Amino acid sequence: MFTVAALYHFTRFDDPSGMQGPLQHKCKELGITGSLLLAKEGINGTIAGSRAGIDAILAHLRGLPGCSDLEHKESTASLPPFPRMKVKLKKEIVTMGQPDVDPKARVGHYVDAQDWNALISAPDVVVIDTRNDYEVGIGTFEGAVDPNTKSFREFPKWWEENKDRFHNKRVAMFCTGGIRCEKSTNYLLGQGIEDVYHLKGGILKYLEEVPEAESKWQGDCFVFDARVSVGHELKEGPHQLCYACRRPILPKDKECPEYEHGVACHQCADETTEADKDRFRERQLPFDHRDHHDTGARHEHDVIGGREHIKSVIMSKSLKLQVLELCAAFQGS
Repeated sequence: MFTVAALYHFTRFDDPSGMQGPLQHKCKELGITGSLLLAKEGINGTIAGSRAGIDAILAHLRGLPGCSDLEHKESTASLPPFPRMKVKLKKEIVTMGQPDVDPKARVGHYVDAQDWNALISAPDVVVIDTRNDYEVGIGTFEGAVDPNTKSFREFPKWWEENKDRFHNKRVAMFCTGGIRCEKSTNYLLGQGIEDVYHLKGGILKYLEEVPEAESKWQGDCFVFDARVSVGHELKEGPHQLCYACRRPILPKDKECPEYEHGVACHQCADETTEADKDRFRERQLPFDHRDHHDTGARHEHDVIGGREHIKSVIMSKSLKLQVLELCAAFQGS
């Protein structure tokens, strides 16, 4: 079993490039995999490893300048969630493209997971999901507004075009782990919206702490690793990825006539040309060839919501690497 830690922290790093190499080396030394983003505004990422390794790297991270109070959220994975460790330099640890946004200056009111239901049930509150459309597509909170954005960069434009809909409303926002809301609430405060709230610790904290019987969460939560999705109590969900469009799909979606492994799914079949599909087929050939020579397959027995089901997990190295690389490509979008 692997321990997975999701973390972010806004602080001021004078020389993130000077931190990159030593941090990469430390992660390798401890057997940590995943992705960490460094920028002058702080650190963000998801990492995985042994229990001892995660404890050690978190202690190291809290020793970085201004990071003594860095918080993280934990879950577990039955398979390696990442193929390797990458420490990357970025302009922003989550890209919004608004140079005046500064979560270190001011953010909205934090709302603990246990208090979230009461807030979003209030008649004068509008609930906004700040995540991307492919994330919202597999799960969101009851009654939440979906901005239908392809990336977080689109959120300011969406707000400007839709803000009149929310006149005289308190605004409650949420995202996977909380980082996007640090910026979105600061942005709204800068737009003159004072009653702004966000879910502390994000969806992951809510799913971890709020019993399913009391939950207002509907569906699963997309995560940026090989698990693809998690549900209540952070149990691994049933979703996989379409290797063509990188959107989450369910096993039953592979039975749709539009589905072709590595080429198309029911969500993207009409979005690409036949020339695109031919290119995808060619791209897929090396993976399929290696999978044909790999005999490893197993079944996992999971208990989710009190109901046992069997999830077929293909264990070929090439297929696992393909899933992991696609998930890594999502991170930071």
